[in-house]
Amino acid sequence: MAFGRGGKMDGRRPSSSSSSFCTTTTVVVFVALCLVGAWMMTSSTVFPLEISSNKKPVVKQQPAPVNFGTSEDAASGNTGEGSGKFEDTDNNDTTVPEELTNNEAPEKEKSTENMAEKPEEKLEEKEPAPPNEKEETKDMFDDANGKSEGRSDDVKNDNDGDKKDENTNESGDEKPDGERKDDQEEKSEGDATQEEQPQIEEKVEETGEKEQSSNSNEVFPDGAQSELLKESNAQNGSFTTQAAESKNEKEVQASSKSSGDETSYSWKLCNSSASTDYIPCLDNVKAIKKLRSTKHYEHRERHCPEEPPTCLVPLPEGYKRPIEWPKSRDKVWYSNVPHTKLAEYKGHQNWVKVSGDYLLFPGGGTQFKNGALHYIDTIQQALPDIAWGKRSRVILDVGCGVASFGGYMFDRDVLTMSFAPKDEHEAQVQFALERGIPAISAVMGTKRLPYPSRVFDVIHCARCRVPWHIEGGMLLLELNRLLRPGGYFVWSATPVYQKLPEDVEIWNAMSILTKSMCWKMVNKTKDKLNQVGMAIYQKPMDNNCYEKRSENSPPLCKESDAADAAWNVPLEACMHKLPVGPTVRGAKWPESWPQRLNKTPFWVDGSQVGVYGKPANEDFEADNAHWKRVVSKSYLNGMGIDWSKVRNVMDMRAVYGG
Repeated sequence: MAFGRGGKMDGRRPSSSSSSFCTTTTVVVFVALCLVGAWMMTSSTVFPLEISSNKKPVVKQQPAPVNFGTSEDAASGNTGEGSGKFEDTDNNDTTVPEELTNNEAPEKEKSTENMAEKPEEKLEEKEPAPPNEKEETKDMFDDANGKSEGRSDDVKNDNDGDKKDENTNESGDEKPDGERKDDQEEKSEGDATQEEQPQIEEKVEETGEKEQSSNSNEVFPDGAQSELLKESNAQNGSFTTQAAESKNEKEVQASSKSSGDETSYSWKLCNSSASTDYIPCLDNVKAIKKLRSTKHYEHRERHCPEEPPTCLVPLPEGYKRPIEWPKSRDKVWYSNVPHTKLAEYKGHQNWVKVSGDYLLFPGGGTQFKNGALHYIDTIQQALPDIAWGKRSRVILDVGCGVASFGGYMFDRDVLTMSFAPKDEHEAQVQFALERGIPAISAVMGTKRLPYPSRVFDVIHCARCRVPWHIEGGMLLLELNRLLRPGGYFVWSATPVYQKLPEDVEIWNAMSILTKSMCWKMVNKTKDKLNQVGMAIYQKPMDNNCYEKRSENSPPLCKESDAADAAWNVPLEACMHKLPVGPTVRGAKWPESWPQRLNKTPFWVDGSQVGVYGKPANEDFEADNAHWKRVVSKSYLNGMGIDWSKVRNVMDMRAVYGG
């Protein structure tokens, strides 16, 4: 009505009272419209998520300049990349600037009406999402039933819309170059402020999120609250969560690098059901769920994620500095490996026991309850040619348990590589490594073990729970690949010394299999103290037996099958031919220890090119001399480390092992 009367009075000289009335009415209506627009902007329920980015230019195009007193104010007033947060409207000036003319009022009203119409159109097409969904969807993957899938097209379209809106004003026109530059400068300031804020690593409960959204007038949370929403999305499985968190971490790191601050990395803790025992390649729940079968222990094999997670495995509560060698062989801190199942299941076999703050390792095992040393010496007495620490230096222990066999082999100058699966016998390998004994998590399943061919002098199995005799002896044939020609397989299990029907059946099957593989049983003996028995087999030194077999079973492997290929190679029930020739590795037994350490192997000669480009034999000698000098002059005396208390070290680039 006021605008109508004003229109009729055009062309006539208004009276002072009518002019004052029109001016007052116009100002009141305009202020009311501004208040309605401000209320619509501050409400978190009026606009659906899809058009929240359209409000970005409205907030930034305030006629009156805003002065930011602190960096925190700048962070809350500017939009950082990927944060999706806006200035708190409580701090906005809702008064009308004096410079605003009456002609601008219809434009403001028109833009407000357009913004009010957009949510209605969107609501017909799609349900409105909660305000924090876009923030989480941006960096998270869909995780139904623990499966991680790619981003949806809707999210991509929303992101594209955000980019377009950054370069357009509220009426849909393209922004001038000057305004674009100002927006970019504001964004960069916002990013710098965000990088200074500490990352929050705790997860937020759903109730906390509801309280936060109800108490805040912001369209999106800012700063630390934005980080909390990223962490609040509960997901099933191990690596699914890690994939999302790793992506966030990499974006944060990339942002830090672009700003020139490369020392501000902050790593989040891995959020996995495995907790302190998390191993990415063994706890990849997403990959394990996709396995067609677990009959051959496929779920215990390595399934490494395509994108390695960038997070830190948390320490157990109360973690202490590990006990030093040699005391660590006999006891470790319980708080460092807080698992008791093995103590409950195997305590009577002297595997491990809990005593106060310690886990004690009496040196026993299923087959050597009265101590590993007696058992080791029994093997030596049964077969003197095994010559611990001289002829036999490097051995493999299959199904090692807590690795007491390998731990006590040090006393006989023998280096043992132990392995066991990560299974219901929790933390077997973790116990071994905490004690200072070399070990890896692995299983005899469907793939080769990660070693080249013909490298172990002896392979040992004491009740290792491996069905060697089934499926054409495929698993035993893998040991045949790893064993040096002339090497020994020591098998200590119930089929060797018990007469139960099942044991007799297994023993007969093993006898047939080992004979067809040309393995010779050199001794079968009993350990009276431990009341167990063992059978010792020897692998042939040449191919004569293979050629004389009446049946080609198990068959010889194809010539195209590389025996040294080890990584992710499927197992096959076949045998590789033994090497022939004076310069071929494995054609004869290596030097006895310790001469083996310094003498160039017979198969490393000048006809080959070494790792460093010299003839292989010269390369080996130069590398050996180099490390002998460096270790004696620098490592032993110049690093401040008491090496007598260090037992287990990983060499990341061994080359010749110098």
